[in-house]
Amino acid sequence: MTAPRPTVALLDYGLGNVHSAAKALEAAGADVTLTADRATVMEADGLVVPGVGSMAACMAGIQAIRGGELIGRRLAGTRPVLGICVGMQVLFTAGEEGGVHTNALDEWPGTVRRLKADVLPHMGWAEVEAPEDSQLFAGIRDERFYFVHSYAATEWTIEPHPRMRQPRVTWAEHGERFLAAVENGPLSATQFHPEKSGEAGIRLLTNWVRGL
Repeated sequence: MTAPRPTVALLDYGLGNVHSAAKALEAAGADVTLTADRATVMEADGLVVPGVGSMAACMAGIQAIRGGELIGRRLAGTRPVLGICVGMQVLFTAGEEGGVHTNALDEWPGTVRRLKADVLPHMGWAEVEAPEDSQLFAGIRDERFYFVHSYAATEWTIEPHPRMRQPRVTWAEHGERFLAAVENGPLSATQFHPEKSGEAGIRLLTNWVRGL
């Protein structure tokens, strides 16, 4: 008898690369529902928070559906959440974009800001520096992933705790080092787009789906 496929809710708040993300998650082995329904979001095995454009616009959309509350409730129950691109950025305390300060979800401390690079946006394939014990990057630590962004978090300030599993932090570089991915208990995120990263991206999403 075939085991049921994990269910993934793709958060629908009016922004995000939702159709390609849904296809990639389905290729990774999940049954995907694009939804803002609270019960569906809470009951799904995994929640994906997509994001494109500005942090301010994404936060406005998330707040309109009380998405921050949904994310917080899932994490309180150790229910997996994955943020993608701006969906990763909104997990930090705040963002500074074009002179606009945006308060974000504050799941992780830090401010997302414009990269110090000669050419922006950072667009294209790039290598990442993933830790050896990464679950997201298991079997694909040497692969390249597709980035499209001008802003990122450049510091990780959470201090190690002896009684808690250490967050796994993955870095990349464009002008300066920035956070390319984080795995922190039930909360994971990637600054790059796995749904645009070909076979490597599908394998990363497969690693996440298998962990559900």
